[in-house]
Amino acid sequence: MKRATKIVIGAVALVAVAATIGAISAARRGKVVQVRIEAAESRDLESVVNASGWVRPNRKVDVQADIMGRITSLQVKEGDRVRRDQVLLRIDPSEYESAVERARAAVSESQAREAQARANLLQANRALDRLRALLATDSTLVSRQSLEEAETQASVDAELLEAATFGVAQARAAQGEAQDRLRKTVIRAPMDGIVTRLNVDEGETAIVGTMNNAGSLLLTVADLSIMEAVVRVDETDVPNLSVGDSAALTFDAFPKQTFWGRVTEISHSSVRPPESQAASGQGGQGQAIDFEVVIAIENPPASLRSDLSATADIVTDKRVDVLSIPIIALTVREESDIQEVPQEDPVARAAASAATGSKRPTDVEGVFVVRNGEARFIPVQVGIAGREHFEVLNGIAPGDSVIAGPYEAIRSLTNGQKVRSMAGESGNGPAAAGQTAGKNP
Repeated sequence: MKRATKIVIGAVALVAVAATIGAISAARRGKVVQVRIEAAESRDLESVVNASGWVRPNRKVDVQADIMGRITSLQVKEGDRVRRDQVLLRIDPSEYESAVERARAAVSESQAREAQARANLLQANRALDRLRALLATDSTLVSRQSLEEAETQASVDAELLEAATFGVAQARAAQGEAQDRLRKTVIRAPMDGIVTRLNVDEGETAIVGTMNNAGSLLLTVADLSIMEAVVRVDETDVPNLSVGDSAALTFDAFPKQTFWGRVTEISHSSVRPPESQAASGQGGQGQAIDFEVVIAIENPPASLRSDLSATADIVTDKRVDVLSIPIIALTVREESDIQEVPQEDPVARAAASAATGSKRPTDVEGVFVVRNGEARFIPVQVGIAGREHFEVLNGIAPGDSVIAGPYEAIRSLTNGQKVRSMAGESGNGPAAAGQTAGKNP
Protein backbone atom coordinates (compact mmCIF):
# COMPACT_ATOMS: atom_id res chain seq x y z
CA MET A 1 0.00 0.00 0.00
CA LYS A 2 1.29 3.37 -0.89
CA ARG A 3 2.34 5.80 1.84
CA ALA A 4 -0.15 8.45 0.68
CA THR A 5 -2.96 5.95 0.93
CA LYS A 6 -1.97 5.06 4.49
CA ILE A 7 -1.97 8.72 5.48
CA VAL A 8 -5.44 9.23 4.05
CA ILE A 9 -6.81 6.18 5.86
CA GLY A 10 -5.28 7.35 9.17
CA ALA A 11 -6.75 10.82 8.76
CA VAL A 12 -10.18 9.37 8.06
CA ALA A 13 -9.93 7.17 11.17
CA LEU A 14 -8.97 10.13 13.36
CA VAL A 15 -11.90 12.12 12.02
CA ALA A 16 -14.23 9.22 12.73
CA VAL A 17 -12.95 8.87 16.31
CA ALA A 18 -13.29 12.61 16.89
CA ALA A 19 -16.79 12.57 15.49
CA THR A 20 -17.71 9.66 17.76
CA ILE A 21 -16.34 11.44 20.85
CA GLY A 22 -18.14 14.61 19.85
CA ALA A 23 -21.37 12.71 19.39
CA ILE A 24 -21.02 11.07 22.81
CA SER A 25 -20.29 14.44 24.45
CA ALA A 26 -23.21 16.03 22.70
CA ALA A 27 -25.47 13.20 23.79
CA ARG A 28 -24.22 13.58 27.33
CA ARG A 29 -24.81 17.32 27.27
CA GLY A 30 -28.24 16.77 25.87
CA LYS A 31 -29.20 14.32 28.63
CA VAL A 32 -31.15 15.91 31.47
CA VAL A 33 -29.94 14.74 34.89
CA GLN A 34 -32.22 14.84 37.91
CA VAL A 35 -30.46 16.44 40.89
CA ARG A 36 -31.25 17.78 44.31
CA ILE A 37 -30.85 21.56 44.52
CA GLU A 38 -30.35 23.70 47.60
CA ALA A 39 -29.84 27.42 47.86
CA ALA A 40 -26.58 28.57 49.41
CA GLU A 41 -27.56 30.34 52.62
CA SER A 42 -26.16 31.55 55.91
CA ARG A 43 -26.29 29.43 59.07
CA ASP A 44 -24.41 28.78 62.29
CA LEU A 45 -21.76 26.07 62.04
CA GLU A 46 -19.81 24.04 64.56
CA SER A 47 -16.68 22.05 63.75
CA VAL A 48 -16.88 18.84 65.78
CA VAL A 49 -14.37 16.04 66.46
CA ASN A 50 -16.01 12.75 67.35
CA ALA A 51 -14.23 10.26 69.59
CA SER A 52 -15.08 7.34 71.85
CA GLY A 53 -13.63 6.09 75.10
CA TRP A 54 -14.64 5.32 78.66
CA VAL A 55 -15.47 6.91 82.01
CA ARG A 56 -13.10 7.06 84.97
CA PRO A 57 -12.97 8.97 88.25
CA ASN A 58 -10.71 11.98 88.40
CA ARG A 59 -8.95 10.42 91.37
CA LYS A 60 -8.64 6.79 92.36
CA VAL A 61 -6.15 4.66 94.28
CA ASP A 62 -5.41 0.99 93.61
CA VAL A 63 -4.61 -0.53 96.99
CA GLN A 64 -1.93 -3.21 97.05
CA ALA A 65 -0.12 -4.99 99.88
CA ASP A 66 3.42 -4.05 100.86
CA ILE A 67 3.89 -7.39 102.62
CA MET A 68 2.91 -10.96 101.89
CA GLY A 69 0.47 -12.84 104.05
CA ARG A 70 -2.95 -14.41 104.45
CA ILE A 71 -5.93 -12.06 104.75
CA THR A 72 -7.56 -12.77 108.11
CA SER A 73 -10.15 -9.98 108.21
CA LEU A 74 -11.99 -8.13 105.40
CA GLN A 75 -14.04 -5.26 106.77
CA VAL A 76 -15.51 -3.70 103.60
CA LYS A 77 -17.38 -4.81 100.53
CA GLU A 78 -17.65 -3.37 97.03
CA GLY A 79 -19.75 -0.20 96.96
CA ASP A 80 -19.03 0.79 100.57
CA ARG A 81 -18.20 4.42 101.27
CA VAL A 82 -15.01 4.75 103.33
CA ARG A 83 -13.16 7.52 105.12
CA ARG A 84 -9.46 8.22 105.06
CA ASP A 85 -7.47 5.91 107.43
CA GLN A 86 -10.46 3.59 107.91
CA VAL A 87 -9.40 -0.07 108.35
CA LEU A 88 -10.16 -2.02 105.17
CA LEU A 89 -8.58 -5.42 105.86
CA ARG A 90 -5.98 -7.18 108.02
CA ILE A 91 -3.20 -9.59 107.11
CA ASP A 92 -2.09 -12.35 109.49
CA PRO A 93 0.41 -10.56 111.81
CA SER A 94 1.93 -13.62 113.55
CA GLU A 95 5.15 -13.72 111.53
CA TYR A 96 5.66 -9.97 111.79
CA GLU A 97 4.96 -9.89 115.54
CA SER A 98 7.69 -12.49 115.99
CA ALA A 99 10.03 -10.37 113.89
CA VAL A 100 9.34 -7.38 116.16
CA GLU A 101 10.13 -9.45 119.25
CA ARG A 102 13.41 -10.62 117.71
CA ALA A 103 14.26 -7.03 116.84
CA ARG A 104 13.60 -5.90 120.40
CA ALA A 105 15.86 -8.65 121.75
CA ALA A 106 18.57 -7.59 119.30
CA VAL A 107 18.29 -4.02 120.56
CA SER A 108 18.67 -5.19 124.17
CA GLU A 109 21.69 -7.29 123.23
CA SER A 110 23.36 -4.39 121.41
CA GLN A 111 22.70 -2.10 124.35
CA ALA A 112 24.36 -4.62 126.71
CA ARG A 113 27.39 -4.76 124.43
CA GLU A 114 27.52 -1.00 124.41
CA ALA A 115 27.45 -0.93 128.24
CA GLN A 116 30.23 -3.52 128.41
CA ALA A 117 32.33 -1.57 125.92
CA ARG A 118 31.82 1.60 127.94
CA ALA A 119 32.92 -0.19 131.14
CA ASN A 120 36.00 -1.59 129.43
CA LEU A 121 36.91 1.88 128.20
CA LEU A 122 36.46 3.29 131.70
CA GLN A 123 38.72 0.59 133.17
CA ALA A 124 41.38 1.15 130.48
CA ASN A 125 41.37 4.91 131.05
CA ARG A 126 41.77 4.42 134.84
CA ALA A 127 44.71 2.03 134.34
CA LEU A 128 46.33 4.52 132.00
CA ASP A 129 45.83 7.34 134.48
CA ARG A 130 47.53 5.29 137.26
CA LEU A 131 50.55 4.51 135.10
CA ARG A 132 50.88 8.18 134.15
CA ALA A 133 50.73 9.16 137.83
CA LEU A 134 53.43 6.65 138.78
CA LEU A 135 55.56 7.82 135.88
CA ALA A 136 55.23 11.39 137.08
CA THR A 137 56.34 10.30 140.61
CA ASP A 138 59.27 8.15 139.60
CA SER A 139 60.20 7.34 136.00
CA THR A 140 61.83 4.07 137.11
CA LEU A 141 58.52 2.63 138.46
CA VAL A 142 56.83 2.37 134.99
CA SER A 143 58.40 1.10 131.80
CA ARG A 144 57.84 2.82 128.52
CA GLN A 145 56.36 -0.37 127.05
CA SER A 146 53.76 -0.66 129.82
CA LEU A 147 52.65 2.92 129.22
CA GLU A 148 52.32 2.37 125.47
CA GLU A 149 50.34 -0.84 126.00
CA ALA A 150 47.93 0.98 128.33
CA GLU A 151 47.46 3.80 125.84
CA THR A 152 46.82 1.31 123.03
CA GLN A 153 44.27 -0.58 125.12
CA ALA A 154 42.43 2.64 125.91
CA SER A 155 42.27 3.53 122.18
CA VAL A 156 41.01 0.04 121.29
CA ASP A 157 38.30 0.19 123.96
CA ALA A 158 37.21 3.63 122.68
CA GLU A 159 36.78 2.25 119.17
CA LEU A 160 34.92 -0.79 120.50
CA LEU A 161 32.53 1.54 122.33
CA GLU A 162 31.88 3.50 119.15
CA ALA A 163 31.21 0.25 117.28
CA ALA A 164 28.83 -0.88 120.00
CA THR A 165 27.02 2.45 119.77
CA PHE A 166 26.59 1.95 116.02
CA GLY A 167 25.36 -1.56 116.73
CA VAL A 168 22.64 -0.17 118.98
CA ALA A 169 21.55 2.27 116.23
CA GLN A 170 21.47 -0.57 113.69
CA ALA A 171 19.41 -2.78 115.98
CA ARG A 172 16.96 0.03 116.64
CA ALA A 173 16.59 0.65 112.89
CA ALA A 174 15.88 -3.06 112.38
CA GLN A 175 13.31 -2.86 115.14
CA GLY A 176 11.65 0.13 113.47
CA GLU A 177 11.56 -1.75 110.15
CA ALA A 178 9.98 -4.77 111.83
CA GLN A 179 7.40 -2.57 113.53
CA ASP A 180 6.65 -0.86 110.21
CA ARG A 181 6.07 -4.22 108.53
CA LEU A 182 3.80 -5.17 111.42
CA ARG A 183 1.80 -1.95 110.94
CA LYS A 184 1.41 -2.82 107.25
CA THR A 185 -0.60 -5.88 108.18
CA VAL A 186 -3.45 -3.41 108.67
CA ILE A 187 -4.58 -1.91 105.31
CA ARG A 188 -6.26 1.49 105.69
CA ALA A 189 -8.17 3.67 103.24
CA PRO A 190 -5.82 6.13 101.48
CA MET A 191 -8.60 8.66 100.83
CA ASP A 192 -12.29 9.37 101.20
CA GLY A 193 -14.27 7.58 98.53
CA ILE A 194 -16.11 4.46 97.48
CA VAL A 195 -14.77 0.93 97.10
CA THR A 196 -15.29 0.49 93.36
CA ARG A 197 -13.39 -2.79 93.01
CA LEU A 198 -12.75 -5.63 95.48
CA ASN A 199 -10.54 -8.43 94.20
CA VAL A 200 -9.87 -10.48 97.36
CA ASP A 201 -11.69 -12.32 100.11
CA GLU A 202 -10.82 -13.60 103.55
CA GLY A 203 -8.36 -16.48 103.45
CA GLU A 204 -6.64 -15.42 100.25
CA THR A 205 -2.96 -14.52 100.21
CA ALA A 206 -1.80 -11.02 99.40
CA ILE A 207 1.22 -11.00 97.09
CA VAL A 208 3.80 -8.24 96.95
CA GLY A 209 4.56 -6.83 93.50
CA THR A 210 8.03 -7.03 92.01
CA MET A 211 9.68 -5.71 88.86
CA ASN A 212 8.30 -8.60 86.79
CA ASN A 213 5.16 -9.24 88.81
CA ALA A 214 2.59 -6.54 89.45
CA GLY A 215 1.41 -8.31 92.58
CA SER A 216 -2.17 -8.67 93.71
CA LEU A 217 -4.52 -5.71 93.49
CA LEU A 218 -6.57 -5.87 96.66
CA LEU A 219 -9.17 -3.19 96.00
CA THR A 220 -9.74 0.23 94.46
CA VAL A 221 -10.98 3.33 96.25
CA ALA A 222 -12.26 6.14 94.01
CA ASP A 223 -13.75 9.60 94.42
CA LEU A 224 -16.86 9.44 92.20
CA SER A 225 -17.87 13.05 92.83
CA ILE A 226 -15.52 14.20 90.04
CA MET A 227 -15.75 12.07 86.90
CA GLU A 228 -14.06 12.40 83.54
CA ALA A 229 -14.19 10.77 80.13
CA VAL A 230 -11.03 9.52 78.45
CA VAL A 231 -11.43 9.37 74.67
CA ARG A 232 -9.01 8.50 71.89
CA VAL A 233 -8.69 11.02 69.08
CA ASP A 234 -7.12 10.36 65.70
CA GLU A 235 -3.82 12.09 64.97
CA THR A 236 -5.40 14.16 62.18
CA ASP A 237 -7.84 15.78 64.61
CA VAL A 238 -5.50 16.39 67.56
CA PRO A 239 -4.03 19.69 66.19
CA ASN A 240 -7.54 21.16 66.12
CA LEU A 241 -8.15 20.54 69.84
CA SER A 242 -7.42 22.94 72.68
CA VAL A 243 -7.72 22.71 76.45
CA GLY A 244 -11.05 24.26 77.39
CA ASP A 245 -12.98 23.08 74.31
CA SER A 246 -16.56 22.15 75.16
CA ALA A 247 -17.85 18.65 74.47
CA ALA A 248 -21.19 16.89 74.33
CA LEU A 249 -21.03 13.44 75.96
CA THR A 250 -23.30 10.45 75.60
CA PHE A 251 -23.13 7.17 77.47
CA ASP A 252 -24.62 3.85 76.41
CA ALA A 253 -25.88 3.38 79.95
CA PHE A 254 -27.88 6.65 79.74
CA PRO A 255 -29.69 6.55 76.37
CA LYS A 256 -31.31 9.73 75.06
CA GLN A 257 -29.36 11.86 77.57
CA THR A 258 -26.60 14.31 76.77
CA PHE A 259 -24.04 15.54 79.26
CA TRP A 260 -21.52 18.33 78.92
CA GLY A 261 -17.86 18.70 79.71
CA ARG A 262 -14.63 20.49 78.85
CA VAL A 263 -11.27 19.26 77.66
CA THR A 264 -8.78 19.36 80.54
CA GLU A 265 -5.86 17.40 79.14
CA ILE A 266 -4.44 16.44 75.74
CA SER A 267 -1.72 13.81 75.80
CA HIS A 268 1.63 14.68 74.22
CA SER A 269 2.34 11.10 73.11
CA SER A 270 0.24 8.54 71.31
CA VAL A 271 -1.41 5.55 72.91
CA ARG A 272 0.80 3.19 70.91
CA PRO A 273 3.87 4.91 69.46
CA PRO A 274 5.07 3.75 66.04
CA GLU A 275 8.26 2.30 67.54
CA SER A 276 6.25 -0.01 69.81
CA GLN A 277 4.21 -1.20 66.83
CA ALA A 278 7.40 -1.90 64.93
CA ALA A 279 8.81 -3.82 67.90
CA SER A 280 5.67 -5.97 68.05
CA GLY A 281 6.01 -6.81 64.38
CA GLN A 282 2.92 -4.88 63.28
CA GLY A 283 4.87 -2.11 61.57
CA GLY A 284 4.08 1.59 61.61
CA GLN A 285 2.36 1.68 58.21
CA GLY A 286 -1.42 1.44 58.20
CA GLN A 287 -1.73 1.50 61.98
CA ALA A 288 -3.96 4.10 63.62
CA ILE A 289 -2.16 6.63 65.79
CA ASP A 290 -4.48 7.85 68.56
CA PHE A 291 -4.01 10.32 71.38
CA GLU A 292 -5.86 10.30 74.69
CA VAL A 293 -7.94 13.35 75.53
CA VAL A 294 -9.41 13.87 79.01
CA ILE A 295 -12.80 15.59 79.37
CA ALA A 296 -14.08 16.70 82.78
CA ILE A 297 -17.80 15.90 83.08
CA GLU A 298 -19.95 18.72 84.42
CA ASN A 299 -22.54 17.66 87.02
CA PRO A 300 -22.20 13.88 86.56
CA PRO A 301 -25.18 11.83 87.77
CA ALA A 302 -24.72 9.95 91.02
CA SER A 303 -25.30 6.65 89.22
CA LEU A 304 -22.41 7.20 86.78
CA ARG A 305 -19.90 4.36 87.11
CA SER A 306 -16.29 3.82 86.15
CA ASP A 307 -15.47 2.09 82.86
CA LEU A 308 -18.79 2.96 81.18
CA SER A 309 -18.38 3.50 77.45
CA ALA A 310 -18.55 7.14 76.35
CA THR A 311 -18.83 9.05 73.08
CA ALA A 312 -17.77 12.68 72.83
CA ASP A 313 -18.45 15.38 70.26
CA ILE A 314 -15.76 17.98 70.92
CA VAL A 315 -16.50 21.43 69.49
CA THR A 316 -13.24 22.78 68.07
CA ASP A 317 -14.56 25.89 66.30
CA LYS A 318 -17.75 27.89 65.74
CA ARG A 319 -19.00 30.21 63.03
CA VAL A 320 -22.09 32.40 63.34
CA ASP A 321 -24.25 33.33 60.34
CA VAL A 322 -21.79 32.29 57.61
CA LEU A 323 -22.48 31.25 54.03
CA SER A 324 -22.50 27.46 53.75
CA ILE A 325 -23.06 24.59 51.35
CA PRO A 326 -23.92 20.93 51.93
CA ILE A 327 -20.85 18.76 52.39
CA ILE A 328 -21.96 16.44 49.60
CA ALA A 329 -22.02 19.36 47.16
CA LEU A 330 -18.24 19.90 47.34
CA THR A 331 -16.46 18.01 44.57
CA VAL A 332 -13.19 18.08 42.63
CA ARG A 333 -12.62 18.68 38.94
CA GLU A 334 -9.55 19.00 36.79
CA GLU A 335 -8.49 22.43 35.67
CA SER A 336 -9.35 21.63 32.06
CA ASP A 337 -13.00 21.08 33.00
CA ILE A 338 -13.45 24.59 34.45
CA GLN A 339 -15.17 27.19 32.33
CA GLU A 340 -16.09 30.75 33.07
CA VAL A 341 -19.75 31.28 33.89
CA PRO A 342 -21.12 34.42 32.23
CA GLN A 343 -24.06 34.74 34.63
CA GLU A 344 -21.88 34.52 37.70
CA ASP A 345 -21.79 37.45 40.08
CA PRO A 346 -18.66 39.50 39.20
CA VAL A 347 -17.78 39.93 42.86
CA ALA A 348 -17.99 36.19 43.51
CA ARG A 349 -15.99 35.48 40.33
CA ALA A 350 -13.21 37.81 41.45
CA ALA A 351 -13.13 36.18 44.89
CA ALA A 352 -12.92 32.70 43.36
CA SER A 353 -10.09 33.80 41.11
CA ALA A 354 -8.21 35.20 44.10
CA ALA A 355 -8.79 31.98 46.03
CA THR A 356 -7.45 29.67 43.32
CA GLY A 357 -4.71 32.02 42.07
CA SER A 358 -3.72 32.90 38.56
CA LYS A 359 -2.42 29.35 38.05
CA ARG A 360 -4.96 26.83 39.24
CA PRO A 361 -3.73 23.42 40.40
CA THR A 362 -4.57 20.29 38.42
CA ASP A 363 -7.44 19.44 40.80
CA VAL A 364 -9.74 22.23 41.95
CA GLU A 365 -12.39 22.07 44.67
CA GLY A 366 -15.71 23.57 43.82
CA VAL A 367 -19.46 23.11 43.46
CA PHE A 368 -21.92 22.83 40.63
CA VAL A 369 -24.51 25.61 40.47
CA VAL A 370 -27.54 25.84 38.24
CA ARG A 371 -27.46 28.51 35.53
CA ASN A 372 -30.41 28.54 33.10
CA GLY A 373 -31.05 24.84 33.64
CA GLU A 374 -27.40 23.85 33.18
CA ALA A 375 -24.77 22.69 35.67
CA ARG A 376 -21.80 25.00 35.95
CA PHE A 377 -18.70 24.21 38.03
CA ILE A 378 -17.44 27.09 40.21
CA PRO A 379 -14.24 26.90 42.32
CA VAL A 380 -14.82 27.72 45.99
CA GLN A 381 -12.71 28.08 49.10
CA VAL A 382 -14.14 26.41 52.18
CA GLY A 383 -13.54 27.02 55.88
CA ILE A 384 -14.61 24.83 58.78
CA ALA A 385 -16.71 21.70 58.33
CA GLY A 386 -19.90 21.36 60.33
CA ARG A 387 -21.91 18.20 60.71
CA GLU A 388 -23.59 18.55 57.31
CA HIS A 389 -22.29 21.78 55.80
CA PHE A 390 -19.05 23.47 54.80
CA GLU A 391 -18.37 27.13 55.45
CA VAL A 392 -17.80 28.93 52.13
CA LEU A 393 -15.21 31.70 52.25
CA ASN A 394 -15.60 32.79 48.64
CA GLY A 395 -16.61 31.61 45.18
CA ILE A 396 -20.40 31.77 45.31
CA ALA A 397 -22.98 34.25 46.55
CA PRO A 398 -25.95 33.81 48.90
CA GLY A 399 -28.94 32.40 47.08
CA ASP A 400 -26.95 30.53 44.42
CA SER A 401 -28.60 27.22 43.53
CA VAL A 402 -26.11 24.54 44.50
CA ILE A 403 -26.44 20.95 43.32
CA ALA A 404 -26.45 18.95 46.56
CA GLY A 405 -26.98 15.40 45.36
CA PRO A 406 -27.27 12.63 44.70
CA TYR A 407 -23.61 11.67 44.95
CA GLU A 408 -23.55 9.65 41.72
CA ALA A 409 -24.99 12.56 39.79
CA ILE A 410 -22.46 15.06 41.17
CA ARG A 411 -19.58 12.70 40.44
CA SER A 412 -20.49 12.40 36.75
CA LEU A 413 -21.69 15.97 36.07
CA THR A 414 -19.92 18.03 33.43
CA ASN A 415 -20.01 21.71 32.64
CA GLY A 416 -23.04 22.65 30.58
CA GLN A 417 -24.97 19.47 31.30
CA LYS A 418 -28.70 20.03 31.59
CA VAL A 419 -30.18 19.35 35.02
CA ARG A 420 -33.62 19.23 36.52
CA SER A 421 -34.69 19.30 40.15
CA MET A 422 -35.76 15.97 41.60
CA ALA A 423 -38.65 17.85 43.22
CA GLY A 424 -40.28 18.35 39.81
CA GLU A 425 -40.95 21.38 37.66
CA SER A 426 -43.92 22.83 39.49
CA GLY A 427 -42.13 26.10 40.10
CA ASN A 428 -42.07 25.66 43.89
CA GLY A 429 -39.24 24.94 46.28
CA PRO A 430 -35.73 24.05 45.17
CA ALA A 431 -36.74 23.46 41.56
CA ALA A 432 -37.88 27.01 41.09
CA ALA A 433 -34.85 28.31 42.90
CA GLY A 434 -32.67 26.24 40.61
CA GLN A 435 -34.06 27.91 37.56
CA THR A 436 -33.82 31.49 38.76
CA ALA A 437 -31.04 31.77 41.33
CA GLY A 438 -27.69 33.04 40.25
CA LYS A 439 -28.92 35.42 37.56
CA ASN A 440 -27.23 38.36 39.10
CA PRO A 441 -26.84 41.53 37.12
